[in-house]
Amino acid sequence: MLSIEQELKNNSYPGRGIIIGKTPDGKKAVTAYFIMGRSENSRNRVFVEEGEGIHTQAFDPSKLEDPSLIIYAPVRVLGNKTIVTNGDQTDTIRDFVVAGKSFEDALETREFEPDAPNWTPRISGMLTFAENDFTYKMSILKSADEAGTACNRFTYSYKAIAGVGHFLHTYMGDGSPLPTFTGEPERASIPNDIDAWTKEIWENLNEQNKISIYVRFTDLKTGAVENRMINKNV
Repeated sequence: MLSIEQELKNNSYPGRGIIIGKTPDGKKAVTAYFIMGRSENSRNRVFVEEGEGIHTQAFDPSKLEDPSLIIYAPVRVLGNKTIVTNGDQTDTIRDFVVAGKSFEDALETREFEPDAPNWTPRISGMLTFAENDFTYKMSILKSADEAGTACNRFTYSYKAIAGVGHFLHTYMGDGSPLPTFTGEPERASIPNDIDAWTKEIWENLNEQNKISIYVRFTDLKTGAVENRMINKNV
């Protein structure tokens, strides 16, 4: 399993990232989501708690240019499901689940972001809780070629294992155009300590590019939620 610390330290621009897994003691489900940015418009953001989830908003509304790909709800809770994504497909997944359809059904209607020439992948995850445990799915929608002519869709399903998580992010590093994430979600170690882990992720994200992070631990027996949120803009 990779070390999140080393993975982030060696990648100046993973972009946006989702990590899902279970603590080593087997007691908690873990979710983390972070965002990074290179443009002034992208960096002009903060996470704000909203109900049981979060949304992004402009730190300085007067400087907001195009909200279409940067303002959305990364985390929403729907009954026994927690949805986390890097875009407004959070709401697409929620709406499909409410209608009795699946995670995969929802994402068949979406594709990568229309931000040529990067064609940023849409990454998504969904945890489903049942009987003091959980399963989770992760997905990436990415361009089939450099011209953005078609979308390739990949979905991964996991049974939660103590101490094990999976890390999915949008880019393999900095560049122009940005190099799209390749391969399966990376297998990563998960700790028991929410504060230490939040600090580890935040401190190893590139200082210039990092914007916000949200970490959520859910007790599998009681359903109690503990979360941590850090915004660079305060």
